[in-house]
Amino acid sequence: MKYKRILLKLSGEALMGQQNHGIDPIRIDDYAKEIKEIQKKGTEIAIVIGGGNIFRGVSGASKGMDRVQADYMGMLATVINGLALQTALENNDVPTRLQTAIKIEAIAEPFIKRKATRHLEKGRVVIFGSGTGNPYFTTDSAAVLRAIEINADVILKGTRVDGIYNEDPEKNKAAVKFDNLSFDDVLKKGLKIMDSTAFTLSQENKLPIIVFDMNTKGNLSRIIQGEQIGTRVDL
Repeated sequence: MKYKRILLKLSGEALMGQQNHGIDPIRIDDYAKEIKEIQKKGTEIAIVIGGGNIFRGVSGASKGMDRVQADYMGMLATVINGLALQTALENNDVPTRLQTAIKIEAIAEPFIKRKATRHLEKGRVVIFGSGTGNPYFTTDSAAVLRAIEINADVILKGTRVDGIYNEDPEKNKAAVKFDNLSFDDVLKKGLKIMDSTAFTLSQENKLPIIVFDMNTKGNLSRIIQGEQIGTRVDL
């Protein structure tokens, strides 16, 4: 096994499946089964999910809402997604804990680094909700921050595209996929992987990122075993 402890970053949109909004129960169950596969092999798994399938703070602010309020609404959307994924995992017999940066003690534990680490050591999946707990920060930033705090080996960014391309492959069929990139390569080529705050934090802490297609069955397990799947960004 190449990676002992991972941080899996999922977008909220990934949970929509074939729907236009909300959570597709079939898609989230598929994800739970993929996660269970690597959990059974002894991988320690932490997860950060976005909230864009329910509410996106930046979008709300662009329509006249107060940015801070809109961002807090987005954070609460990630908690809803976290609860949904926790339920799907527990329905597949995977012990799971949801921790949030904003205290919502009736439904989740507050984020405590040592407690999160202990859960991981005991084989529980830990979902981190409500981003960093602060407005103006994306869930990408939250994913990198939490990955650093728990000493994850890698960030796995699950998307609907099978890696990083020089152009959007959904718009240009001739786009070229990269297998490996350095952090400097990404900056020089102007490639958009994460927001700049998250990317810089990852680079400064020498934390590799793998961008891959989460919707292809078995990809997550193959990455953990060390196969070349998606695009790896490293020093």
